[in-house]
Amino acid sequence: MPESLAVRRADVSNAITRVHEVLDAFASRDHSGEILTAIRHFPAREAQVADFPEWVNANLVSAYAAKGIRRLYTHQAAAAEAVHAGKNIVIVTPTASGKTLCYNLPVLNAVLENSDARALYLFPTKALAQDQLAELYDLNQRLENRFGVFTYDGDTPADARKSIREKGHIILTNPDMLHSGILPHHTRWTRLFENLRYIVLDELHTYRGVFGSHLCNVLRRLRRIARFYGRDLQFICCSATIANPGELASRLVESEVEVLDSNGAPAAEKTFVFYNPPVVNRALGIRRSYINESARVSQEFLKHDLQTMVFANSRLHTEILLTYLQQANPRLPGKPETIRGYRGGYLPNERREIERGLRDGKIRGVVSTSALELGIDVGSLDTVVMAGYPGTIAATWQRAGRAGRRSGSSCAVLVASSSPLDQFMVRHPDYFFGNTPEHAFIQPDNLEILVNHLKCAAFELPIKPNEKFGDVDVADLCARLAAAGFLHLAGENYHWTHEAYPADTISLRSVTSDNFVIIDITGEPNVVGEIDFPSALVFVHEKAIYLHGGQQYHVEHLDFKERKAYVKRVDVDYYTDAIRYTQVRVLEIASTLRNPAAATAKLRKTSSALPDASSSFTSLISTTSFASSYSHGDVQVRSQVVGFKKIKFFTNENIGDGKLELPENEMHTTAYWITLERPLLESLPFSVSERQSGMFGLLHALESVATLLLMCDRRDLGTAIGERPPDAGQESDPIVSLRMEDAVSANAEFFEPNLYLYDAYPGGIGFSEPLFCAHDLLMQKTRELISFCECEQGCPSCVGPAGDLAPRAKEAALAILDGLCA
Repeated sequence: MPESLAVRRADVSNAITRVHEVLDAFASRDHSGEILTAIRHFPAREAQVADFPEWVNANLVSAYAAKGIRRLYTHQAAAAEAVHAGKNIVIVTPTASGKTLCYNLPVLNAVLENSDARALYLFPTKALAQDQLAELYDLNQRLENRFGVFTYDGDTPADARKSIREKGHIILTNPDMLHSGILPHHTRWTRLFENLRYIVLDELHTYRGVFGSHLCNVLRRLRRIARFYGRDLQFICCSATIANPGELASRLVESEVEVLDSNGAPAAEKTFVFYNPPVVNRALGIRRSYINESARVSQEFLKHDLQTMVFANSRLHTEILLTYLQQANPRLPGKPETIRGYRGGYLPNERREIERGLRDGKIRGVVSTSALELGIDVGSLDTVVMAGYPGTIAATWQRAGRAGRRSGSSCAVLVASSSPLDQFMVRHPDYFFGNTPEHAFIQPDNLEILVNHLKCAAFELPIKPNEKFGDVDVADLCARLAAAGFLHLAGENYHWTHEAYPADTISLRSVTSDNFVIIDITGEPNVVGEIDFPSALVFVHEKAIYLHGGQQYHVEHLDFKERKAYVKRVDVDYYTDAIRYTQVRVLEIASTLRNPAAATAKLRKTSSALPDASSSFTSLISTTSFASSYSHGDVQVRSQVVGFKKIKFFTNENIGDGKLELPENEMHTTAYWITLERPLLESLPFSVSERQSGMFGLLHALESVATLLLMCDRRDLGTAIGERPPDAGQESDPIVSLRMEDAVSANAEFFEPNLYLYDAYPGGIGFSEPLFCAHDLLMQKTRELISFCECEQGCPSCVGPAGDLAPRAKEAALAILDGLCA
């Protein structure tokens, strides 16, 4: 056996031993059996291989052989054959199964056979494109530079762009650059479009919700331009495991797509652990902080010299965990930091340096948001710790897959928070391990999205009569846009006439494309990061403590005009958390159903004792008020950051607060809501504050159950409570402070409150109508969640933290539900 291989096997076996030592340590502390709720072992899997197809160019086979790839995995061979046969395909295999080769092999073969052939690779992030560039560059070197491969994104120097347009056989870019930098300037890209053959969509599962809906419209514009140049495009898609990859791919490319979901890649053994932080107060249902427990679990792995990746669900939690782990593993004098953070907002060079450090093994631990969830090559990590359930089964498996890759034993630990969804998963591990991952939904014909892309399409090429663009009446929309001054009808075609350049003002991912630059002014001004507009209001408002790479900065000034945040380095023992208020206004009701509910049930019981029961009941019910109604429709959501809290590290004590005056954010979206009408509220035997706490608690539980029923990410839904306006669309007052504490202490009761669950994206992504249709099931499952919870007065796992609510909030929430379900 070669010495290097022997050493590697010894390291792998050593890692397995150390992983088991850590798990044994956890088990020894779990006397009650309530902490480690599941330990699942997945054995190693052998590779299934096949030969290179006969049609593959001999030089390409030799180049792969020089890299150590002499045979293909069976799914790689099947994908290559399908692409060679001219089919649109979607390859669905787990992380680290060699999906890159599935598209590189047939594309490079086509380029080697015909030097005019062109391909466009789309990646959701710039980092992924850079990662794939390194792989293709290596192959190109081995093939004596027989093709041109370049990235084309916002970081590409202006003087290099012309050369890329002429010499690039394979262009690596992202949907945002395709939308704003390539399609509007297609006349400069004639060499590409006249020969374009393949479109590669990597990480397909990320194109869901609003981003996926935008991408579908961008691809409509791409196919339209390709047809203009006489090209028919072939799509090669790659996806992690989701429930409906074929449906998502065919909706995105609007063509038939063949699904290839068998996996021939080997897999190392993996241990998956569900870790539920211990209960510290059983009556209140309070557990140890999951952030602190995640830090403890991660530190246990790091102490055993296991390279560890920690995933947090927010930027703030990423930086808090990083602070804790850096304090537990102080940097040695003259040595680089071994524990690093990784998230959006770090500068590109900093992120590339961290990726290299992970591959080289110099960085032993990294704390990341979902930014490292995708297939960026960071080598073979030993363990992954997830601080909180990521929101979907698919994302959880994706994160767990970052450990181990193809060789070496690995361990993934999910540390549950107190939220109902996290608690459901760790208490019902069979649901997680036995269920298929979630569906990915898109709504490309959402008018707000589609009209914006129709404007872009008109800018790119005149819109012809009877032209199809989605499932809408294009002629009618063009006539409306012409009336608004955007288009002009010349002959039979509509032409763009507006002065503005439409793609520049449309962001594919957020409400606004404006970013703030964060500048450290402690010494010489130095750019340390960037942040999008909505996040800037939350994280870099004046007097905030901004955390970056474990370093604390005090925000001195937020300049809205110049889009700059000025910060100074500080060393404090607290961080800040923004307080946001939200108000929802109904614009248009799509559908409403009313139910007499509890009132009807009581009347039915009373009337059964009367002589002529049926006629009496009929006459009584005709004069009865309805107890509740539920609706869905269009709403306007207005939110504003109005203050902040100072939270002490480690103990989470609130040590102060402050008020802020920042701009409001407005969003037109769709919502589902329940109206609690006056008869129902007046029949509840509770005080005003207890009723209001019951409503907030009910909404807390409804959000968790809705997330589970829709199989969506919890960040896709927002919640709010507001008084029902007399008429939909009526102007409402400015945003009023409406915190849990304010509601509990208020003397005035809501007249007839609406409990809103709204789509957290402009225009909505289609969740409100399914919730409206599943109303009865939603009520039933929410009642089960609250009633089966073991706490006495409410806890974070059912109606929310007891300290934030009136004492009988749990009872009140159940009483409201009884009224809704009766």
